[in-house]
Amino acid sequence: MERRGRSNMKGMRLLVWLALVMLMAACASMGRPEGGTRDIDPPKFLHSDPAPGSRNVNKTKLTAYFDENIQLEDAFNKVVVSPPQKQTAKVTANGHRLYVDLGDSLKANTTYTIDFADAIKDLNEGNILDGFAIDFSTGSTLDSLRISGMVLQAENLEPAQGMLVGVYSNLSDTALTTLPLERIARTNQLGQFTIRNLAPGQYRVFAINDVNHDNHWDRSEDIAFFDELVVPSMENINVTDTLYSSTGEDSLVTHGGVRYLPNDILLTWFNENYKPHYLADYKRPERRKFTITLGAPADTLPTITIVDGAPGAGRKVEEWALMHANPGKDSLEYWIADPEVLAADSLRLAVTYQKNDSLDRPVWTTDTLRFFFKDKKEKKEKKKKKKEDEEPRFIVDSITGDTTFLPPADMEYLQVSIRGGSQDLNKPVTIETNLPLASLDTAAIHLETFVDSVWKPLPVRLRPDTLNPLLRRFIDYKWEPGEKYRVVVDSLAATSIYGPWNKAVSAELNAKKLEEYSNLKIELPGTDSINAIVEVLTSSDAPAYRSFKPAGTSVVNIELINPGTYYLRLVNDANGNGKWDTGNVADSIQPEEVFYFAKKIDLKANWDVEQVWDIYELPIDLQKPYAIKKNKPKLKRGEKAPQDETDEDEDAPWGGGMNQGFGGNNRNNSRPGFGGRPARL
Repeated sequence: MERRGRSNMKGMRLLVWLALVMLMAACASMGRPEGGTRDIDPPKFLHSDPAPGSRNVNKTKLTAYFDENIQLEDAFNKVVVSPPQKQTAKVTANGHRLYVDLGDSLKANTTYTIDFADAIKDLNEGNILDGFAIDFSTGSTLDSLRISGMVLQAENLEPAQGMLVGVYSNLSDTALTTLPLERIARTNQLGQFTIRNLAPGQYRVFAINDVNHDNHWDRSEDIAFFDELVVPSMENINVTDTLYSSTGEDSLVTHGGVRYLPNDILLTWFNENYKPHYLADYKRPERRKFTITLGAPADTLPTITIVDGAPGAGRKVEEWALMHANPGKDSLEYWIADPEVLAADSLRLAVTYQKNDSLDRPVWTTDTLRFFFKDKKEKKEKKKKKKEDEEPRFIVDSITGDTTFLPPADMEYLQVSIRGGSQDLNKPVTIETNLPLASLDTAAIHLETFVDSVWKPLPVRLRPDTLNPLLRRFIDYKWEPGEKYRVVVDSLAATSIYGPWNKAVSAELNAKKLEEYSNLKIELPGTDSINAIVEVLTSSDAPAYRSFKPAGTSVVNIELINPGTYYLRLVNDANGNGKWDTGNVADSIQPEEVFYFAKKIDLKANWDVEQVWDIYELPIDLQKPYAIKKNKPKLKRGEKAPQDETDEDEDAPWGGGMNQGFGGNNRNNSRPGFGGRPARL
């Protein structure tokens, strides 16, 4: 009996052991546990010391607590204290805590706001806590009014990110340039702002790109201003929230709330293009050329004279150099033509130019500048070989006795370039040289067309490029679609101011066919009374084609457009000068209005496209397509960027179906209209 008992005990132990092994094996075969749903919520504020809305506060340090670990992004530029402090607040984060050291002593009976904009985000997923702020008062009352809005760049409707927005209760015209803004905030990634804790009263609202961090505007900084005085207010409203139970059922709950007004201020920033007059740079990058760069555009060119001790002393620059200036006359390029001056390694020039004095007025001043250039030393063997190569050679015919001149083996030729290949029907041919021209024999320049296997001559109409007449010429011609052309420049046709002539050069051109282009007709209802500039933009937001629409019409035709994806911009050209004009603060002149068509336009070869565009249909901040925005907000992890739509995308979730469509017609009527349907009117 005892022996059988021991045997049964061993069997039971074996069974228990096998059960444990099987249980462990079953556990081992289970899949890896998942991490759960992704965290998409920003950090939650729990409490702070001092608490939001506290009164009679007298300490300059604040600690805030959150429900998870946090981090700060660019706190130096994003976090602002209002009213502005003389010292920049120190803002740090550690774990769940946020620390603020204001540094400065606090003003009595003043409401303070620490606005963190979008600087706070959680440590793991980077979810941003946008618009978070803490307020407190050093007195017994807490100012609580707010104004909100958005800042966009006037010229291209880009959201202004991180721009300083503030107010003045001092309505003097000099407050903007002499006093710091009284209460401030910064724009977030969307260009939105909220100025908090305002006292009742009237305010002027400004946005500035405060480069030097002095909290007021300097004339060289970007600025936006609101045309009217702003009176902040608040109103009681009913707010409806959706609550979800543990079972997933939802219910609506209505409770009282507050709306702060105004909440829709639109500011469009610009730069007055004010630049102080000064000498920015001067150099002699090569022996033949020297450059002068001025700090601001000028109405009058500087006076330049060779000073005593240098070759040609006393001679003005017009006597020994050719000048090329940009349209603003602030970037000047001088080609030295006189051999004696050219040979000098060092030039001392008296340059008289405009410079701002202590009162910021442009006055004429003269500086003596040294322009130095020295050729690199060559080895003796190279010099000897170079001298042999530079010697001219002559060949005498033994029968006729005629002498033929051969140029030196290493003779420098004037380089002439002609761009060949595909030729746009609405553009000229460009002839460009690497050195300023002294002479150009138009009889030695030929334009030919290929007809019946023979090159036939055509009349040549040559004109200088007004932006660079020293180096560039245009050949204008009404190109026949699909025809083949050739441009020939004979040798010796052109001579530079340094003597070298050109070798013969030619280029063949193939004029494009009409079927390779698209034409665009744009109907602009409600714009009959304004002058407008309509631009067809590339995906980089750069104008590819433009047309001027005078008052009295609401239709623009832009022809011969190369196929591709484009966007549209319209400038309300108030003064009719054919360009976008900036604003002026002193005269309360806003920059000219700009509008964008909210969708892309796909233009196909051999298509005529008609587009109806109501420029006032959408709010300004919703007009610019996401694809061509440069200041895009950062996307959350896993979030996809919005996609542009054409009019085909009526049911698209973002931006679709909100504009009147545009239809198209194949010019040879071989296929249906664009998108398979006519334009909707």
